[in-house]
Amino acid sequence: MKLFLAFVFSMLLFPQHKPEKIFWREHQKLTWEDFRGKPIASASFVASTNTGISFEYSYTIKNNAVNVTYTIASFFTPESSWFIPEKVNKYILQHEQAHFDISELHARMLRKNLEGKKFSKKIKSEIESIYRQVEQKRRAMQTKFDAETDHSRNADKEAFWQKYIAQQLAAYESWK
Repeated sequence: MKLFLAFVFSMLLFPQHKPEKIFWREHQKLTWEDFRGKPIASASFVASTNTGISFEYSYTIKNNAVNVTYTIASFFTPESSWFIPEKVNKYILQHEQAHFDISELHARMLRKNLEGKKFSKKIKSEIESIYRQVEQKRRAMQTKFDAETDHSRNADKEAFWQKYIAQQLAAYESWK
């Protein structure tokens, strides 16, 4: 009993820090106020966006029928995202929004890959394999986006990518 009370007491004194997440919404764009992390002065870029995909699932097997439920959302983490105020502008904010949009695109891809999928009794490994593949592609696209646009410094490539990301989001509209 003492151990339990000590645990409860420690949870009250030292609550677990769960980072705030802003979930992607079509008509809600990032603002500089959303970026709350400490800037890295030695970085070769002037802003950094931390985004990802939240993925939870559960399943039941009844009479050999596998039933899967899941939730998928793309998110932005304010405390891990930063900018150098005197070096940014609206153009760079659009680049950072594109990083968030890339995560949303891959959330939609994950939904598409899971929709209607027939799973075997090895469901956990099958679902996690699908997630890992999409996450690997998401990370690769984020890296390629920054490399090709030179972190937004190549205006022609930036315009190409902004258009491409918008087209891809439209192509996956059914899975938002």
